[in-house]
Amino acid sequence: MEAAIAIVGLLFLLFVVAGVFVTVKAVQATKRGVDRTVAQARRTVEDTGLRARQLTKPGVPGELAQLRMSLRTSMRATQEALRGGAAEDASLSEALGLFDRLSVHGRALDDELRRLEREPDHATTAARLPELRERLERITHSAESLRWAARDRQRKFAEDDLAALSDQIDVESGALRHWTAVPDETEGAAGSGSTEAQAPGRSAGAPEAGAEQPQAISAPDPRRRSAYSWQKTPSWQKSPGPERAN
Repeated sequence: MEAAIAIVGLLFLLFVVAGVFVTVKAVQATKRGVDRTVAQARRTVEDTGLRARQLTKPGVPGELAQLRMSLRTSMRATQEALRGGAAEDASLSEALGLFDRLSVHGRALDDELRRLEREPDHATTAARLPELRERLERITHSAESLRWAARDRQRKFAEDDLAALSDQIDVESGALRHWTAVPDETEGAAGSGSTEAQAPGRSAGAPEAGAEQPQAISAPDPRRRSAYSWQKTPSWQKSPGPERAN
């Protein structure tokens, strides 16, 4: 009796621990989802503000907004290309690590450009614009190199896979069209110089009795065809309607 009570107590404790574990995981997943939503909303608001300042504020403030927008657009496109490809191509993990290191410089430049937007001394800021523009070009050029290399790699793999698939389809198509035809039997003895008389009731060119005939090609069974989403339902699959009374 005491053993049964101990087992029940242990099972209850395990259920409680499992419930707490599942609850903690659910809370963490919810928190991550909320954080991603907040970060996405913050980026959207900031991008909208940059576009507005780029169009409405001439001079140094507008150019700073343009530099920040170019930097963010290039880095975001590269990040999406690398992370999306790394899920299928493990070789992109090293490129993703290099991009993470490049992102440190990108964030530093973005923070500096943000601080200069609030700088009241526009003359000093304008004097620094060439150096800031040169840093931006170096960062975006490196990001674009990684992005286009990943896209070229993905396109090359897709082309190779399509070429191999086309070769397999050509081989299979040839196999489906192949059949063995029985050759015609040679009539008459070679070198005899005489022909046999034609049997009564037998037309010229008719095959002899018992001669092996070419084998017919069997048609594929329509019930074994695979159904695809773009195909209509075959008539044999439709349920027959009520028979018409005689």
